[in-house]
Amino acid sequence: MEGFFNLYRHGFIRVAVGIPRVQVADPAFNARETLALMEKAAQGDAVLALFPELGLSAYSCEDLFHQKALLDASQEALKAIVEASRELPLIALVGLPLKVDHLLYNCAAVIQQGRLLGMVPKSFLPNYREFYELRQFTPAFAATATSIELFGQEVPFGNRLLFRHASEPLFSFFAEICEDLWVPIPPSTYAAMAGATLLLNLSASNITIGKAEYRRELVGHQSARCLSAYAYCAAGMGESTTDLAWDGHALIYENGRRIAESERFAYESQLVFGDIDLEHLSAERMRQNSFSQAVRYHQKEIGAFRTLPFSLPLPDKERLLISLPPERFPYVPADPSQRDRRCQEVYAIQVQGLAKRLQATGIEKIVIGVSGGLDSTQALIVCARTMDILGLPRKNILAYTMPGFATSERTLKQARALMEAVGASAHEIDIRPSCLQMLKDIGHPYAEGKPVYDTTFENVQAGERTSHLFRIANLHGGLVVGTSDLSELALGWCTYGVGDHMAHYHVNASVPKTLIQYLIRWVADTHQINAEASPVLYDVLDTVISPELVP
Repeated sequence: MEGFFNLYRHGFIRVAVGIPRVQVADPAFNARETLALMEKAAQGDAVLALFPELGLSAYSCEDLFHQKALLDASQEALKAIVEASRELPLIALVGLPLKVDHLLYNCAAVIQQGRLLGMVPKSFLPNYREFYELRQFTPAFAATATSIELFGQEVPFGNRLLFRHASEPLFSFFAEICEDLWVPIPPSTYAAMAGATLLLNLSASNITIGKAEYRRELVGHQSARCLSAYAYCAAGMGESTTDLAWDGHALIYENGRRIAESERFAYESQLVFGDIDLEHLSAERMRQNSFSQAVRYHQKEIGAFRTLPFSLPLPDKERLLISLPPERFPYVPADPSQRDRRCQEVYAIQVQGLAKRLQATGIEKIVIGVSGGLDSTQALIVCARTMDILGLPRKNILAYTMPGFATSERTLKQARALMEAVGASAHEIDIRPSCLQMLKDIGHPYAEGKPVYDTTFENVQAGERTSHLFRIANLHGGLVVGTSDLSELALGWCTYGVGDHMAHYHVNASVPKTLIQYLIRWVADTHQINAEASPVLYDVLDTVISPELVP
């Protein structure tokens, strides 16, 4: 397929968030800085660039906002950007003060290649603590105009404007301004239900201790609740520090996951990029049917939106890869502290699930096969902790290692050591005689001494182990705990029927193999079982992964 390696061919778009240097009440300077970042955004193949609230005038102008000179200069700066945008294949959102029908609004101008697609006034104006925007500005609900005349263009005006790409309808965006996100029900909530997949916030947002983390939570939660992407841009270097400070914080989230963040307190202009998977967002909205229920419930609010189509050529390079490649281990957080929390949570879920199953069935004994490999080790660890939680002796874990034709001395030794370290009732059954009998019964060449190691040869061993475990469970009134992980079950890397995919309860069924090793390492590092078990667990982790079915 032509252009297969272009991210835009697969439902992605690239957006940029820019934090230009500003000079207070100097719109001409601010326009030049903004344009420079717009050009870089276009060079980086972004189709949309977002800039801070009141970025053309600077946010910290205070009562200068009521000076005609500043308002006129801000309009001239906007006009310069609109003209310069003709040659740039992207949309830009910039902030400025705008006088409409004798009232002053804090606005976001939506610009595309020489056109003003719309003008969005701020809905909610903070007038508490260090903020007193109501002194200078008027909230959006006071506006009576639905369009304005500007630079010879009739420009849609209002806080319920939805912008949708004509040929890529999943590319649909909505803009709100700073405080709009901080209210109980942000306008972007309704915009998402109206179809916006990309939510944008032009913000100034001075910095106070702890506020940056609150922003991350706010933006992340809104993107997750709305099943959307959310780009956020706060003012940075150049705003007045007479009584406030500014950190220049840019964020891009997709469905609760942060995909880009700027350096805070930078002394030069910044631009960050993020690639948004629009098809993924659309699929999530379809799958999570409570989203569609909310859409039906809020029809009145959604009906107030105006959808404005626009045409924009998307980058058609032969090769344009996503800027943030998928993680090698997608279920394993790269951040060690987050990884430890994830391991603790997975471990707790596994233990709780097994504990409940034992309580519900009234069964107090567990039967488990232990190979000395990763999966059975993690399952045995879960069984041990479950016994502790239920106040039952670990000797109630009937653990069996069952060497076959290809079992190595290393894994057999590890299985024995692990069962002893955990305190389980340890047993060993050599399955080779019973396997050989079955191979003879079915006429397999191996029974005649021929080195045929086919799927049947492998499955006979897996099946014998499972058959033994179920009969042992019958004998002792126990519950067979399976050891197969999510990766094996999803890929079919297991023996169907009487084989390793069968158990009374699979504690690893939702855990991918890539995560299993991290779970075991976390248990070893934190001595969840006991100090004696940790060296054995490290040995298991150092063992090459193999089913050990073929000699």
